[in-house]
Amino acid sequence: MESSSSSNSMIWFRKGLRIHDNPALELAQKGSKHLFPVFVLDPYYIDPDSLASSPGSSRAGINRIQFLLESLVDLDCGLRRLESRLLVLKGEPVQVIARLLKDWNIGKLCFEFDTEPYAQTRDNKVKDIASASGIEVFSPISHTLFDPAEVIRKNGGKAPLTYQSFVAIAGKPSAPLWSIYSKLPPIGDIAGYEILGVPSIQDLGYKDVEQEFSPFRGGETEALKRLKENLVNKKWVAEFEKPKGDPSEFIKPATTVLSPYLKFGCLSSRYFFQCVDDAYKTVKKHTQPPVSLAGQLLWRDFFYTVAFGTPNFDRMHGNKICKQIPWRDDEKLFVAWRDAQTGYPWIDAIMIQLKKWGWMHHLARHSVACFLTRGDLFIHWEKGRDVFERLLIDSDWAINNGNWLWLSCSSFFYQYHRIYSPISFGKKYDPTGNFIRHFLPVLKDMPKEYIYEPWTAPLSIQSQANCIIGKDYPKPVVPHDLASKECKRQIGAAYALNLSGESPDAEEKLNSLRRKLEEDDHDALQNLKQKKRMPK
Repeated sequence: MESSSSSNSMIWFRKGLRIHDNPALELAQKGSKHLFPVFVLDPYYIDPDSLASSPGSSRAGINRIQFLLESLVDLDCGLRRLESRLLVLKGEPVQVIARLLKDWNIGKLCFEFDTEPYAQTRDNKVKDIASASGIEVFSPISHTLFDPAEVIRKNGGKAPLTYQSFVAIAGKPSAPLWSIYSKLPPIGDIAGYEILGVPSIQDLGYKDVEQEFSPFRGGETEALKRLKENLVNKKWVAEFEKPKGDPSEFIKPATTVLSPYLKFGCLSSRYFFQCVDDAYKTVKKHTQPPVSLAGQLLWRDFFYTVAFGTPNFDRMHGNKICKQIPWRDDEKLFVAWRDAQTGYPWIDAIMIQLKKWGWMHHLARHSVACFLTRGDLFIHWEKGRDVFERLLIDSDWAINNGNWLWLSCSSFFYQYHRIYSPISFGKKYDPTGNFIRHFLPVLKDMPKEYIYEPWTAPLSIQSQANCIIGKDYPKPVVPHDLASKECKRQIGAAYALNLSGESPDAEEKLNSLRRKLEEDDHDALQNLKQKKRMPK
């Protein structure tokens, strides 16, 4: 006779906030008398942090928390259409799930596999607790196109470190599940638990939120609608080329803006890939990976695989694929960058967009990341990574770290002499400065000739524009031409040392190089002062 527990299943949602192509849901509902769909609000991510530099928790800005809540409301609506609902609880997830497994007499636990270190630790604890109680655990891979562990195994136990080798090893993704449910098994006895609805941002303790939220709404419904709208234009899909696109477009961004939906799993990457593949079949020719639309999904999996197979992927020290570089520790310069006070309007406008929207175009991300690290300020990529990780609605551990390693020339890409100008790069796309005027209204009346370099405007022009540089808007924190030369010199010196993150004496050699570079800077400054004193 079947025990009551074996007919009680739980699907534990974390990412994968969708009903389409969801293997964990498919496994959970199969043969189950009762199905408990659960989401646990983790204080680690959602509790307000009064010390944070902008509204939100220590790990997530308010835009991402709002996007998550919208995604949960939409998931709950989807489950209700199937005569079920989302059971939302709050607390330390391992403790909450352990209690529910016991109290709800669960026989089968299903959740999507997660590659992030925090998730791995959490999930392994839950698996151990469940297995010790004789509960079946299923953790299928569906957040990515491929199983990262399998790709690493095929590559002889190492993560492939180039996109081309990854694509050759990974092959073609498996097809999505096409299951369509008319109804799900009912929820069983919740044993006296009080289950509230999805909370609002105010319910979580964010009382004085007076900001415009990101224009991008969370949820599976919105994800599928946006996917459909993007794929309607077959010509656009066929001709999509990643390096192209205008980073200053903000009324209608020049990309799909599907990344936040992939991050939360409101959209299945396998379903997205399949839809793009189907669109390709209807056109005569289309762009190819790595620049094509399908190629972007493969990039995502590439970073997931490298991140999964590289210990300490999210830091410089102890990371075998990361160049060891003596980054400068200058809190004043870092805060100027973070708070959009660098004096470079293109950079500051992008950082305002990040804070307000939780999103910016990938080339805008390139601009500000290059400026902070190897382009101008020579500040550690980990500091910039933390800001992006907190504020982006599509912040994704593997991709965010991978991109910062790339853009700081610490890994993957090493042409450090190729620098994004904080002046000419934006001007190329938006010569009149509409993007800057929108996000930096203090400069809205500055003539277009000076909008990218307002410090060069004569004082009379600054007065007419109601923006005095140094008073209403800051002067540049560094002179770009000199700063970029200095950055190249310092990275060149670090490259010459060729230190791996695993070198036993890496830190000692790095400190020694840092001291030498500082001495050189001091000597150069003294020489400059001496020259100025010399008679003409």
